[in-house]
This record gives sequence, structure tokens and C-alpha cells, in this order.
Amino acid sequence: MKKRILLTGASGFVGRQVARALIEAGHGLVVTMRPGGLERSGLGAHEADVIETPDLFAESEAWWAPPMAGVDAVIHAAWSVEPGKYLDSSRNVDCVAGSLRLADAARRAGVGQFIGIGTCFEYRLPNDRITADAPLGPVTLYAAAKLALYHMLERRFAETGTQLTWARLFYLFGVGEHPARLFPMLHRKLAAGEMVELSSGDKIRDFLDVAEAGSMIARVAGSEQAGVVNICSGKPVTIREIAEEIADIHGRRDLLRFGTANVHPRDPFAVVGVPNIL
Repeated sequence: MKKRILLTGASGFVGRQVARALIEAGHGLVVTMRPGGLERSGLGAHEADVIETPDLFAESEAWWAPPMAGVDAVIHAAWSVEPGKYLDSSRNVDCVAGSLRLADAARRAGVGQFIGIGTCFEYRLPNDRITADAPLGPVTLYAAAKLALYHMLERRFAETGTQLTWARLFYLFGVGEHPARLFPMLHRKLAAGEMVELSSGDKIRDFLDVAEAGSMIARVAGSEQAGVVNICSGKPVTIREIAEEIADIHGRRDLLRFGTANVHPRDPFAVVGVPNIL
């Protein structure tokens, strides 16, 4: 069934891919973004109705009423994720408050489905087989804020006509990724012939192309799957394996220096999901 969907964060790393997948599936799209965000989103002016705001997390419930008109589902992909700062930023609290006002507007408008975007770091880690009902235990303010929002939305939408879906993202890579992250950093340095300092490389991860993640979230909107959904590959791979695979593309394994970089004390040994998307 084709729907009219309101998407926040449409110019972001994940949101851009969700928007493209929704359009390809034939859904009608309303997007919220900062002024000038349409160009960053890659969307054509004819592909979506655009609502601009300098800060959607500062908007009131009443502000959201007009954009909600005729909307069947909301996908809330926006969040404050300033690189190097967002994990412990107080801005996470603002995001929770603003998200609740968005959710209340959706509930008041009778929207049928609300899809929130969470994180695998809501789970208790390390864990190399994370099911959707695995134990929870966030250790950063970012993850705790996401989990708190999930619990509050459960209560907000209980006994209403709005179905809640919570999509927990695992390790994503791909188009639009911040240049300091692992994949683009490796490609950039190896292409330039620079040495790459890495940890021992034994940590296990669950990587997924962000384009596939966008398609999975769009499929959730189409299937109306409720509850927690793991957006992951389910395939364990070590950092060393990833680094060597990328190095082989450039023919420069000799530039990899394992065991020379410091490891963050909160960096878990294993994070691997169990997919449960219908």
C-alpha cells in the first residue's frame, strides 16, 4: 500500500537513503530539513513536499500540525550527531524533548505508524548475537537518550491508533559518511600512500551499507512491522578483515599498522545483530 510519509532528517547520512528508498517504492513524501538542505538531500524539488526549519527539535507541537495533514506514517531519522561530540552532548536531551513534541503531534493527527531511529548501543555490550529482545544497557548519553525516548514513545502511543516501530541501527558505512570514520579514512589514506595506525583489529562488528539500511527502513514502513527492528547485516567481521579488504583494493596492505592506535575504553569487543525484519 502506498502511503504519505513524513520523514525528518532527510538530508542526513541515513535520511537521504531512506528518502530515496521511499520514493522508489512509490510513497508520497513530506520532508523536514534545515534551510538549504534540499541540495544536500539529493532530492529533486518535485519529489517531496519540503518543510524547512532551522531546528526541528525547538518546534512546538502546534508547529507540526500542518505538516501532519494527510500523513499515514512518520519516520523520525533526525538527531543531533556532531562528530566527536554527540555521544555525551547535552544536546541529546533537547532531541528527546523535541521528538516527544513531534510524536504528540503525530498522535493527535491520527498518524497510523511512527518509526523512530535508535541505535545498537542501547543494548548491553559486548554481545555477538544481539536479538531484538536482548538485554539493554547504554553507556553513553546518546544511547541512553535514544532508549529513554523509545520507552516514552511506548507509553505515549499505548492504547492509541498509532503503531510504534523502533529501528536500531548497527554500524553503517557508505555514501555521505563522515570522512573521519573507518571506511573513508582507510580509502583516503591508502590511496595517498599514507601509513594507517589501527588497533589490533580483533574487535568484531556488524557492518551494513547505509543504502541497504535505508531500504530496510522503507520496507518496515511498507510492512507496518511493529516493535524493535534490528537494522543490521547479521554478519560478524573483524576490523582487521575490513581493513585488509580495503587495503587490497589499493594494493597496499603494507601500509596497515595494527596494534599502534589507542582503543577507546568504552569500545566493546563484539557488536553483532540478529536481523528480524519481515
